[in-house]
Amino acid sequence: MTSSSFPTWHDCDPGSDDAITLLTLLGRSDVQLLGVSTTHGNAPLSATTHNARALLTLAGRDDVPVYAGALAPLVREPVYAPQIHGVGGLGNVPLPEPTRPVQGEHAALALIRQLCAQPGEISVLATGPLTNLALAERLRPGVLREARQIIVMGGSLENGAPRLGNTTPRAEFNTYADPHAFDVVLKAGAKLSLIGLNLTRQVQVTRQRAQQLAAVGTAAAHTCAALLDDYLDRIGKLGQSVGALHDPCTAALMLAPELFGWEAARVVTMTDSGERLGETVRVDGEPNVQLVTRADESGVYGLITEALRQLP
Repeated sequence: MTSSSFPTWHDCDPGSDDAITLLTLLGRSDVQLLGVSTTHGNAPLSATTHNARALLTLAGRDDVPVYAGALAPLVREPVYAPQIHGVGGLGNVPLPEPTRPVQGEHAALALIRQLCAQPGEISVLATGPLTNLALAERLRPGVLREARQIIVMGGSLENGAPRLGNTTPRAEFNTYADPHAFDVVLKAGAKLSLIGLNLTRQVQVTRQRAQQLAAVGTAAAHTCAALLDDYLDRIGKLGQSVGALHDPCTAALMLAPELFGWEAARVVTMTDSGERLGETVRVDGEPNVQLVTRADESGVYGLITEALRQLP
């Protein structure tokens, strides 16, 4: 593979699992990371943008541009996740002071420009609320169809299961944080792969997995291990001893699809206010996503571990 085998755009709201996703991408010589766009989500936009810049500094990759995007959802009021990620998004895990400035262009405009410049070539990994992608689609209808693929971490398709959502009983955080944006993206006609909680709960976060990452020995690996430990500490206060590795599954799916299983499906999201806000539901009709249904947990962690070996 050449250095540009995977031209990639990462739209994110770092967030511990976004951070591990970004560092995984940066550790791969076959990923050409064209840009990182940030959005509201796990923390306010100012914090998520700072975190993305700090992670690039940690990895020694100030060549990657960062674009700040949506301050708030399309319709609803912003919601954040301090109980899981801390007020600043990365818990109590220290990072270097960022040295990469933020680009002046809005994230949605930058994404439009990049997709139009390389139609059919770019994989977009979306690991936060989909506001930036929805804004891009509204500003230039059809632009998301220019992506080679869009891999979204969002939703939960365990309909009727005891643990459908992770933010409300029915909704996963990213869809709950901006259900209207999720709806726009689902209706855009793009090549979408959807990774929901039904998939990510198969890739568990445990103290042993944190130790596996720490054993790599690089600064980036120690940071990722610390992020997992901080996450486990926080969910422990909520009565959970095992977590789920959500966002890095998007990078793993792009880089090693053989680690996963999927099937075509039609998925909609609930946008009416009430207890079903942000719920994702599988319905009859023409498929609009490749719904990822099965994951090789050890394979996913192996891929992350090898990527972290290549970073400082």
